[in-house]
Amino acid sequence: MNRARRAAPGEGAAARLLARLAVLTAIGAVIVLVFPLGEGGLLVIGAGLLGLAACAVGVWWFLAYRGAVRLFGALVAVAAPAGVVVLFARYGLWLTALVAFLCWGVTLSCARAALRRARPERSRRGIAASRPKRPVLIMNPKSGGGKVGRFDLVERAEALGARVILLDPAAPADVAVLARDAVADGADLLGVAGGDGTQALVAAVAVEHDLPFLVISAGTRNHFAMDLGLDRSDPARCLDALTDGEELRVDLGDVAGRGFVNTVSFGVYADVVHRPEYRDDKAGTALNLMPDLLVGEGVRRLDARVDGVALSSQQALLVSNNPYVSPDDVSGGGRRPRLDGGVLGVLGIRVGNAVQAADLAVRGSQSTGLTVMTAHTVEVNSDTDEIPVAVDGEALSMPTPVVCTLRPGTLRVLVPRNRPGVVVPAPPMDWRRLVELAIGRAGRTTEGRHSVRP
Repeated sequence: MNRARRAAPGEGAAARLLARLAVLTAIGAVIVLVFPLGEGGLLVIGAGLLGLAACAVGVWWFLAYRGAVRLFGALVAVAAPAGVVVLFARYGLWLTALVAFLCWGVTLSCARAALRRARPERSRRGIAASRPKRPVLIMNPKSGGGKVGRFDLVERAEALGARVILLDPAAPADVAVLARDAVADGADLLGVAGGDGTQALVAAVAVEHDLPFLVISAGTRNHFAMDLGLDRSDPARCLDALTDGEELRVDLGDVAGRGFVNTVSFGVYADVVHRPEYRDDKAGTALNLMPDLLVGEGVRRLDARVDGVALSSQQALLVSNNPYVSPDDVSGGGRRPRLDGGVLGVLGIRVGNAVQAADLAVRGSQSTGLTVMTAHTVEVNSDTDEIPVAVDGEALSMPTPVVCTLRPGTLRVLVPRNRPGVVVPAPPMDWRRLVELAIGRAGRTTEGRHSVRP
């Protein structure tokens, strides 16, 4: 799917300029905190870290307990940052804090922009694809709050020669069976307008029969479509691939023989998703269950082997089809820089008390409560014969051990030649690389290199 190229000379000069600006503003932040303008700089740093830790403790109490403790936790979570602001104002440190914060913000922005420009960019251009003769598209009219009807996807697809199978919400159907029946009837392309869970089921059938697969961004979050660079605001534009498309080869995840395009979740999130009331009241269900799942009788501990490396007593474990840019990026705005890297991303979380919650908030990826790895095989076990699993958001139960692997380059995705959502995500922060770039000593980076921290 990707072809590497060197950065153009102009891009290299811009990267060096941005790197130097990042280094200068970082030095500026230190000067502000240490010299005359930064009188009380240590107090600014200490109060900021203390406020962050206190806020994390409050959030932990709010999630892990009920009743008066939960209420007290909410008050602490709100009062901690407010107290820091009051402290800065009381001792005349607000200007120091503001300038240091702005300098650090500019540092991070320029640093990420410099690293993005400096690395050899991998173009997401595929190979030219011929127009399919008998495309079959499966559409879920309820997905994404009714995007299929709102964007006239059925009519537009049929006008382009596609056969549309419209799912009936009142009579749930096995979409994998529908896809296999379509192949038996002569379909030369399979596509889905629906959520990522439905996308994964049909994508697996497309892989079985070595057929191109069309993604239509008609789901709620559309993580897979986003990482393919598709337009999530107008799913009708995805249909352009039928007449002016190109083919990308991407990886397909595999969990116990079932395909997945984004993530497989074990532990706390999977337990919450499995509750029948979750679909109608997500936030309320999560808050109601969290105390039992975090510190109560419902606490579930997971053990895993990540390419043979033991990972024990995890409360939550997330395995992704190719790693996200950073641990923070598995949330709604997260991006995967590539979908053909041939490795799984692994994120493990173990937080058992307020102290560990504060440590995670302050130290981030360096905390002992957070494990970030990459792997080719992940085996998840538990003290029960069967565990809840969330596969691309779909609630399932699977017998232990549950094995996650990857099927590299097996999924042929047909995408429009013009994809407005294609971006190059910022790489992880690498301060050594940034300094080398600033002083003009940086060479080529190695794409696909991931840090492993057991």
